[in-house]
Amino acid sequence: MGQILEIPKLPGRPVDGHKGTFGKVLIVGGSAGMSGAPALSGRAAIRSGAGLVRVAVPASIQLTVAAIEPCYTTVALAEDCNGSICVNAVSQLLDLAEQNDIVAFGPGVSTSKGVSDCLDVLLAQPGLRIVIDADGLNCLAKTRKWVEYKKASLILTPHPGEMRRLWKNSFRESMPADRVEQAVEFAKHADCTVVLKGAGTVVADSEQYYVNTTGNCGMATAGSGDVLTGVITSLGGQGLDDFNSAVLGVFVHGLAGDMAARKTGKISLIATDVIDSLGEAFIHTEELETKKSSS
Repeated sequence: MGQILEIPKLPGRPVDGHKGTFGKVLIVGGSAGMSGAPALSGRAAIRSGAGLVRVAVPASIQLTVAAIEPCYTTVALAEDCNGSICVNAVSQLLDLAEQNDIVAFGPGVSTSKGVSDCLDVLLAQPGLRIVIDADGLNCLAKTRKWVEYKKASLILTPHPGEMRRLWKNSFRESMPADRVEQAVEFAKHADCTVVLKGAGTVVADSEQYYVNTTGNCGMATAGSGDVLTGVITSLGGQGLDDFNSAVLGVFVHGLAGDMAARKTGKISLIATDVIDSLGEAFIHTEELETKKSSS
């Protein structure tokens, strides 16, 4: 198990590329009263370079989510009487997943039984890549033996509270205090990539880990995690593997937060400020790579 220090880079963008060249991304989320979360993820995915982003949400909030951002498309999913995705959406989700390179599941999605049932089906799909965040993680934390039937390739993005719930559901032993150890041990247990958010976000898989150096306390604001989900998912759609998508994603997300904080201050920083600074952050990251290559 080794620590990596290098920040990965995206593949070059060919001059004759088209939307499909740069990744097709599906964001699954939302529920009654939670239209903003999937919209933030979708906006962040577009701003991070994905060629085509679809945001799939319960039918009752589709128009609201569509109105937030004209550059992604939206899909109306079957829902229950409480405005959450229901199990009848499974066939829709399987069709959509097959049409896209990577799926994000969780922003604002709720923890209803229908949501959990849909996630269970997606987990069992071999070859599917899924970034799971927010209530998607809370569904996992209530699901027994999901590791045993998981066939999809997963990136999990828990904050400390979500990590405690996941750990309690998976281990008899107490969770270690060290954040690197938490991320590494869970990544090994679930054979996945873990992004343990917080100051010094830790990214780990079964062979390596990275501790992030960008970001600031102003980013401890509602929606920041949804933005990170969109960034990581977008990078995965553009050809990076799970670990490198997560490493570059947390670095650029934190850097955008630092750049945004210089404009707004940490107190006034909100999630959309981070999205608005992603372009500048990607340019700076490319410049760092160019300097490194020429030295």
